[in-house]
Amino acid sequence: MPGQRKRKRSRERARQRTEDTPGRWEPLFSTQDQAELREHLHRLVTDGTAKDPSQLRIDTYCGRLAHPSTYRISIFVPDTST
Repeated sequence: MPGQRKRKRSRERARQRTEDTPGRWEPLFSTQDQAELREHLHRLVTDGTAKDPSQLRIDTYCGRLAHPSTYRISIFVPDTST
């Protein structure tokens, strides 16, 4: 399947960078429009919400005819209770 190796590497990198730090992924934004997704990502980086872009995760939920594809941006929030 095309792109499978790239997705696998991306998941491994995300797991490695959050493995040492306890925390959770919180959804920030969800859309069905790819241009809107890019615009929101650009805003997050330029206004300083995402100081480290490696703390952002983009999930793509592939759709079918009845349910179109959805894109979701999540940010990693470290636990502060410890």
